[in-house]
Amino acid sequence: MANLTSFIIAFSIVVFILYKFRPLARRIKLIDNTYQKSIPLIGGIAMFCGFILALLTLDMPLSGLRFLIAGATILVIVGILDDFHELSVSIRFITQIMVAVLITISGDIVIHDLGTIGLLGWFAEPLTILAILGAINAVNMTDGIDGLAGGLTLITISALAFISWQANLYQELNLVLLLISCLLAFLIFNAPYRKKSGALIFMGDAGSMFLGFMIVWFLISLSQGEQPAMSPVTTLWIFALPLFEITTIMIFRTLKGSSPCARDRKHIHYILLELGFTVHKTLLVLFGTAILIAVSGLLGFYLGVSDKVMFWTFMALFGLYFILYLKLVAISRMQ
Repeated sequence: MANLTSFIIAFSIVVFILYKFRPLARRIKLIDNTYQKSIPLIGGIAMFCGFILALLTLDMPLSGLRFLIAGATILVIVGILDDFHELSVSIRFITQIMVAVLITISGDIVIHDLGTIGLLGWFAEPLTILAILGAINAVNMTDGIDGLAGGLTLITISALAFISWQANLYQELNLVLLLISCLLAFLIFNAPYRKKSGALIFMGDAGSMFLGFMIVWFLISLSQGEQPAMSPVTTLWIFALPLFEITTIMIFRTLKGSSPCARDRKHIHYILLELGFTVHKTLLVLFGTAILIAVSGLLGFYLGVSDKVMFWTFMALFGLYFILYLKLVAISRMQ
């Protein structure tokens, strides 16, 4: 019952902030004018506040979460500054590196084992830093149309909740369910079910960095240790679409002679819109793909399919995704 109360508190805090602070966000110019409408960028702030405040109501020690809280706080603060006045790529990147280093030196969240590939040794910390940077920016790259980043994050976190439940890791399960409560509250204001008005709230960079950081924390913590809840390769499957997106877009930009960090409208969701898909159909395609891949990864893990088979099957899926992406880009250019 106590945990249910915590989830309700998290949900209610997010709803309250998003409902009550929209006028304030417009007054202080914490808004996005991309669509020639003033959309408040307070989704990330609300989810962070809902998670942290409700976390205090859980009957569990918080000492082991101090680096999680510290890292999330730093990223949200920098994200808010970026939402107010767009910071340079270097400032955001340096901040992300600082947080990644902070997490790795804590010793609790480090990728030591890659399953059948073996132990990493001295390369464990550098790979962990790269993984944290990749996850944070992967969520950010999917934040292009209403409901997409939040929905894809919800799919991954739901898979993490199932894995935690199956492994009887109830502390991790409570944390993940707390995050789900915050996400569901945010999606009420961000989902594109309003055909005329669209989303009422955006998560902003504060939200995408917060969610990306939370995801990679749980992906690493649940796949490492003496008795991991899942194999390292399973993390790829339940976070597949954001990984496909960031890898594909960076390769595509590099091949075109652009900076991998450049901003453009070559993301898969924009390409589908250019091809005539509605926002709802685009979300249906991408959510359906993400769910199918995540469920396949979970089935492979629980049915005992070898890590090597799962890894190379995942790489084959990425190859198909990349080829399909290039074909869709070519078709969009001909229209």
